Amino acid sequence: MDDSACQCVPDLQREQRIGFAEVVYCAGKSDGQLREVARALFAAHRNVLATRCSPQQFALLQEVDARVQYHPSARIACLHEDRTLYGRGVIAVVSAGSTDVPVAEEAAVTAEVMGNQVERHYDIGVAGLHRLLERREALARAAVVIVVAGMEGALPSVLGGLIPAPVIAVPTSVGYGASFQGLAALLGMLCSCAPGVTVVNIDNGFGAGYAAARINRSCSNTAPDRSHA
Repeated sequence: MDDSACQCVPDLQREQRIGFAEVVYCAGKSDGQLREVARALFAAHRNVLATRCSPQQFALLQEVDARVQYHPSARIACLHEDRTLYGRGVIAVVSAGSTDVPVAEEAAVTAEVMGNQVERHYDIGVAGLHRLLERREALARAAVVIVVAGMEGALPSVLGGLIPAPVIAVPTSVGYGASFQGLAALLGMLCSCAPGVTVVNIDNGFGAGYAAARINRSCSNTAPDRSHA
């Protein structure tokens, strides 16, 4: 099927309804589809996210709009013209290991482009618990905490019992054979004994960052009123 038969229909009113523009999922899109949807969204909005974006797709997006930036670790391209902080507090993004950082960065960049202050705390997993305890005070001040972990996925449960903020757990596909590409971490997080831990899909840093941004913004008096935009 050629590009002419695969027309995209961008949702240009989504920002008015929920506070942020439609997000482009780049993986699997043809060049024509990506150009079409990006051109419409970039013309209508000041901040736009394009996730799972390859370097080649970023080059294509820059041809559409030279203002587009790229975060290679997060695999996110974005238009980030509005730098206003709409969230009421800090969103902390925690990774258990350094190999979890790409997923953590996807969450962090998503939250930042959506108008939130983000603090990163990477490589502080349970195998070296002293590293986590050294950050406990900073994490306790956060409004929302995103915890990214692979292997057995224990870190969200530990943090869920240490800090008052809501915890959004992100299982990653990092780990050896019996981790089953993140399934072990996912099931461990879903079965957490710490109350208040919410879990997103495997490697879904974007989903965690988006959810954290909406939580943080919903508690803020500075959220923009776009009901009449």
